[in-house]
Amino acid sequence: MFNNPGAANRTEQLRQVAFELKMEYAERDEYGMIGLLRDFQLFQKGGRKEITNLLSQASPLMEDRFHLFDYKYTISTGKSTHNHRQTVLFINSKRLSMPEMLMKPEYFFNKIGTWLGFQQDIDFEEHKVFSDNYLLQGEDEPRVRRTMNNEEVIRFFTIEKDWYLESVGFFMVFYQHDRIIQPHEIKYFYDRGMLLFDNFKEEPL
Repeated sequence: MFNNPGAANRTEQLRQVAFELKMEYAERDEYGMIGLLRDFQLFQKGGRKEITNLLSQASPLMEDRFHLFDYKYTISTGKSTHNHRQTVLFINSKRLSMPEMLMKPEYFFNKIGTWLGFQQDIDFEEHKVFSDNYLLQGEDEPRVRRTMNNEEVIRFFTIEKDWYLESVGFFMVFYQHDRIIQPHEIKYFYDRGMLLFDNFKEEPL
């Protein structure tokens, strides 16, 4: 039995959401998915890492796999311990060919670091609002620019704030730091992620 009534209620609500979205539901990560995610910065932080409330779906030919889940990790500093929780969309698709890239909200201290030359920030002069809102990084800058210089993607992130996007190869994760998406918002969250996927994926010639 659950010790936390709120957790039990979320579980039941997400089971219903999974049914409505025609996705499979698992209360916990039984397949070691976290091992696929170790190259992403989010999953390199802290300890006591845990994936729960996993909703999964695959395309008919299994070339695309979509996963929504709650992710928790713990940061311990001296005598204090803090748990971080966020809902994550993870896409594993053979139709993606993504650069190793990190995009996150840009705050004042990030701008200072960029001005001082301590960190990279790939800006688009023609999309000033987007570049002011987000810090964009990646070793292969020309490839990152080609990937992100998409009108639909730029428009999305110009309007929508506080998102994190990480990618490498066939993999992409999309989330907001320390934000658990409520069950009634899951479909909207999923649709936002699918909009990005539709703009990043490569169609066969």
